[in-house]
Amino acid sequence: MTSRDAQKIAREKELDLVCVAPMAKPPVCKIMNYGKYRYEQQRHAREAKKNQKVIEIKEVRLSPVIDTHDLETKLRNARKFLEKGDKVLVSIRFKGRMLANTKQGEKVLNDFAIACTDIAKLEAEAKFEGKQMTLTLAPLPPKKA
Repeated sequence: MTSRDAQKIAREKELDLVCVAPMAKPPVCKIMNYGKYRYEQQRHAREAKKNQKVIEIKEVRLSPVIDTHDLETKLRNARKFLEKGDKVLVSIRFKGRMLANTKQGEKVLNDFAIACTDIAKLEAEAKFEGKQMTLTLAPLPPKKA
């Protein structure tokens, strides 16, 4: 049908002629209430935005010579972050002569990861970058009843 005929029909029905696929041969158009269509699109977008969860990455810094009580405090903070659904980046900074003894820092990181296995999974293994060693923990998905 020609575009003039389609516009005439749309005017008679007091609706809009909306081009759905302009690149098609011939172009595809639809007679509809464009205001209502836009409102529906915006409503669907709002619903989708409402249902999405933004995941933040929280950082917990440790030391290779950290004491047990300090480690428990950092562990408690990391658990809070994981329970809220955030990822946790655990990092150890090596200073001065500590660089010669990186195995001790790696042991601290692995102990930290093992302590969190009930609520988190290891997303990225411990890796050494410059003077820092990091690993990433991600929360476990919620269990369905």
